[in-house]
Amino acid sequence: MKRIVPVNSSGDLKSFIDFPHTLYKNDKSYVPELFIAQQDMLTPGKHPFYEHSEVKLFLAYEGEEIVGRIAAIFNTNHNAFTERNDGFFGFFDTINDQETVNLLLKEASGWLREKGADTVWGPVNLSTNDTCGLLIEGFDRPPVAMMPYNAPYYQQLLENAGLVKKTDLFAYEITTESVNDRSVRLMDALETRLKRSGIVIRPIDLKKFKEEVVKIREVYNSAWDKNLGFVPMTENEFNYLAKDLKMILDPDFCLVAEKDNKLIGFILGIPDINQILIKIKKGRLLPTGIFKLLFGKKNIKGLRVLTLGVVEDYRKLGIEACLYGRVIKNGRTKGIKTAECSWMLEDNYLINHAIEQINGKLYKKYRLYEKAI
Repeated sequence: MKRIVPVNSSGDLKSFIDFPHTLYKNDKSYVPELFIAQQDMLTPGKHPFYEHSEVKLFLAYEGEEIVGRIAAIFNTNHNAFTERNDGFFGFFDTINDQETVNLLLKEASGWLREKGADTVWGPVNLSTNDTCGLLIEGFDRPPVAMMPYNAPYYQQLLENAGLVKKTDLFAYEITTESVNDRSVRLMDALETRLKRSGIVIRPIDLKKFKEEVVKIREVYNSAWDKNLGFVPMTENEFNYLAKDLKMILDPDFCLVAEKDNKLIGFILGIPDINQILIKIKKGRLLPTGIFKLLFGKKNIKGLRVLTLGVVEDYRKLGIEACLYGRVIKNGRTKGIKTAECSWMLEDNYLINHAIEQINGKLYKKYRLYEKAI
């Protein structure tokens, strides 16, 4: 007999976070999330998301064994920005069993209806500014930093439960061997041309990190405001993310475009720390995980380019090509072998074409689902 139990204690939360470790214990592509980061993300008062929105966590049991989990997420800021009544589900994991999935979605949807939602979509953890999407293609490789992973059977289970495609998210892989050098070769000429217009490309200044973060947030909230599912990040949310990223940030992969001391674009690449996390059992840094993280960073050969944005009035001037070109050039110098550009909306033809032009290969697809509730 299966039953759904709300997460009400620290012990329940630990079980919620640890369930995927058991589910994927024999899956070589699974990368455990850091326990402390997940704990903070799912605890009101520790993550700034809860300053404006609510989350309810549920576990599915069969007897005394956990067989699934789900988070129901009511994002007040998203609904205010989009003028909709959406609910979200996330942190979704399950055994290959339709009854379990149906029960989890029913419980999450019921809670969201009580909050006023008439649609549920996901998976999203906690918003589209965080990890989101269901992996539907590309199961043969582990995910890169801050990208999700799930078993292939999830897709059929969700579709059997009545969820339908909302959109697909693309992940492209670029290797140093196959990359088209055109953007690198043209970079100097493009930058010279941009300078004549007063536009400069430079690395982020870590000595003025707080000031830089304020400027980058303005560009982020401006450049992505028309994207599906986008919701502006609050100051506290952006600072929270920036604080975490600063620990692994390399200025050679975080570049900004500036005109008259005003930021008009930026690109952010981060080392693929999943190459280390995959070796850290159950995402615990203690007692030995922290040493794997600290000493393994120098051996990382992968990069994830997770954001590239230029404010609307400055697009199609070559800024994007310069940012990409500089990251590629710096990556080669530092021994990076592969880079993933993710995620991209399937209908973002401009940026997808730009990646394909430098021989980026579409190698993973993720899907967002929706359903009326």
